[in-house]
Amino acid sequence: MEDSIEIMLQDHMSRFSHYHCGQNLTLQIGSAFAGVYGLWAMFCMPGLRVPFRLKVPFLPSTKEQTVNVIKLLDGRKGRLADLGSGDGRLVFAASSAGFQCTGFEINSVLLAYSRSKAWWRGIPHNDIHFVSQDFWRTDLSKYNNVTVFLAPAVMEVLEEKLLKELPEDARVIVCRFPFPRWPHSCTVGSGLNQVWAYDVHTAKELTNTAPHRSQA
Repeated sequence: MEDSIEIMLQDHMSRFSHYHCGQNLTLQIGSAFAGVYGLWAMFCMPGLRVPFRLKVPFLPSTKEQTVNVIKLLDGRKGRLADLGSGDGRLVFAASSAGFQCTGFEINSVLLAYSRSKAWWRGIPHNDIHFVSQDFWRTDLSKYNNVTVFLAPAVMEVLEEKLLKELPEDARVIVCRFPFPRWPHSCTVGSGLNQVWAYDVHTAKELTNTAPHRSQA
């Protein structure tokens, strides 16, 4: 009888030990995932000022994609705005091509990294300017070149904003996810590295003629 009780107690303690270890393991895994998510959110997600429907996580452009952007900017000059500049790689490439660049980025970690990189390279403030500013709430009318690498969900809204604000001679370079309605002037690359160029005057002409076509 005593042997049976002892066996039962050992079995109970063994189960409790497994449960306790399993619970600790679950807590450790949960903590690890929480930590990874926290780092991801810190580096990849925009700040709280942006409405949720317009939030886009940071996704760096590839080297080939960056080269393709510069190809579609060939022959152009002036001011360039990179909407959601991330770690600044497109801005630095455009600056090297002779543009006066502004990178819009509200993720404080990415913004600090970009500014530090510009300072380390000794790039004059007049050539590159990284701002902690929500481009959705900014008038972009002074820029005649715009680069974009955002998510498909916001591209139609962005079309409307840029059509209202950009000058006639502006060109918009879009990476990976094209505009849904604007006609592109040219494109370079394929797959994940494909890039499209859109001329604003063409988009405005299409918008102005669309009602007449529907009436005809």
